[in-house]
Amino acid sequence: MTELLADRIERQAARDPSATAVVAVRDRICYGEFWDRVRRTAAGLDGAGRVAVLPTSDIDSLVTVTAAMYAGVGVVLLHRHLLPRQLDRVLRLTRPAQVCAAAGHPRLLRRLGWAGPIRAPADLESDGPVGPARPDGELLVGITSGTTGEPKLFVRDQRSWAATLDRSDATFDIGAGDRVSAPGVLDHTHFLYGALHALTRGAAVDLRPVATALADRPTHLYAVPAIAWDVVRSVAGPVDSVREVLSSAARWPRPGRAALREVLPAATLTHFYGASELSFVSFDRGLGDTDESAAGELFDGVEVRIRDGRVHVRSDMVFTGYLTEAGTVDGPVDGWFSVGDRGALSGNRLRLFGRDGEMLIRGGLNVEPAAVEAALAAIPGVAESACIGIADERWGQVPVAAVVVTRAGPGPEEIRKRLRAVLPSPSMPDRIRVVDRLPRTPRGKVDRTALASLFD
Repeated sequence: MTELLADRIERQAARDPSATAVVAVRDRICYGEFWDRVRRTAAGLDGAGRVAVLPTSDIDSLVTVTAAMYAGVGVVLLHRHLLPRQLDRVLRLTRPAQVCAAAGHPRLLRRLGWAGPIRAPADLESDGPVGPARPDGELLVGITSGTTGEPKLFVRDQRSWAATLDRSDATFDIGAGDRVSAPGVLDHTHFLYGALHALTRGAAVDLRPVATALADRPTHLYAVPAIAWDVVRSVAGPVDSVREVLSSAARWPRPGRAALREVLPAATLTHFYGASELSFVSFDRGLGDTDESAAGELFDGVEVRIRDGRVHVRSDMVFTGYLTEAGTVDGPVDGWFSVGDRGALSGNRLRLFGRDGEMLIRGGLNVEPAAVEAALAAIPGVAESACIGIADERWGQVPVAAVVVTRAGPGPEEIRKRLRAVLPSPSMPDRIRVVDRLPRTPRGKVDRTALASLFD
């Protein structure tokens, strides 16, 4: 049987307890101490059904998440972009035994509207026993990122994450003695997974901002295009210690790849395509002139079929289903699932052409233009609106909006002020233009190509 995540970290702690496990802004911890805290926190969580965690880039967050996974307790992974009504729904659906935040960070949960008790990891520690996690037990209840409607809660079990770790072991060259920079906030599963995988390999995880981390010469960098642009603009290169940049989610514009080559000359960029529901699907290596629609080579054991132009995936890494009032529903059918991406398959290589519904990805977070348009339409004086995504060097894509207003309608600043009250920050339009009319096709639909030209 494939070894579960926490068991892998326990093995590394036994192998070299004095090795550095995690480096954060204010402190660091060795494997022996890290595992002792995990074991004690797991004992305090033992028997709980779920624990909700709002992680930040700190050791406490990794301890809490690892402890829950060790105890077989489902982690409800909250994120900072939730609106208060969304957080309320998430907690009503998941019914966690505890709501946790790192010491010093409960104010984040208060800003999201949570008025109940908040536990720090130290509050949970106990000397009691820890029940073993089951491979088919729930490991994670995540929240689809960036949606402005009702967020979907996806469920992953222990076995699916263990299978994903196996693919990382086979594909990414990370081991004891390496140093892995994971500079994004740990409420983003890309960075949380990167940190946890590094710990299963005996590497040191650096959670500090990327410019600080690069000064200590890491061997690997987990990134999204926004962080890569931070490297290009703020780091005096070259930094030749980085062997691999591990990127996911947002589109990677060619100028960004070329600029990163100058700062990290020894690094290979491995960009992998997947989704919260699918885990890994394919990966592509290279910093150069690759086809921007290429999603790369399928991971071993991943099957892909194209049905009606949409990508359908089957593997041992896919999720269980969505958590709703009716239970866990709408999971894979005969092992197959699609998130709506359109693509084409040639042999073992996948190309992607965008997602149904025109969803865009801003710095690794999903933004649904239709939901932005609904928020615009609710503003008095806005007669029509359209939201699209345009390329952005730092974020990959950003939403922009064009609006038609009535004679006494609001201007761009007033519109922006009203949107801030109802939209999470990733969905806020980067630019808002007031126009006399929206460009349309002969059939009356919004001409999105013409609309994009308004923002050139």
